[in-house]
Amino acid sequence: HMTLRSKSREIAALNDLARQTFLFCRVVLSEGLMTLEEDDLQAVVSLVRSFTDFTKDNDPYGEHDFGMVEHQGEKYFWKFDYYDQKMEFGSPQPSDPSQTTRVLTVFLAEEY
Repeated sequence: HMTLRSKSREIAALNDLARQTFLFCRVVLSEGLMTLEEDDLQAVVSLVRSFTDFTKDNDPYGEHDFGMVEHQGEKYFWKFDYYDQKMEFGSPQPSDPSQTTRVLTVFLAEEY
């Protein structure tokens, strides 16, 4: 039986893989993000993909499911949500990729 901590580590590993590669997840870029110039958009996406600054404050459950990056004085957030395979309900088990559709959303802090 998985402990809560090992489930959190498993979720963190799945989230890191999805965020760093954009594989095994759906990626949603907010309307605000889509108004950026192409090189600014690429810079923000690159910062999200390479994010490693997880702390007890910004990642209290150790799941690597939320973060903030800055580019040219603007703050951008990214977060994961977990849905079932049909994208109708929340995932019954976010640590199990066969039961989960991960959605990574990247957005301007002001859109939060």
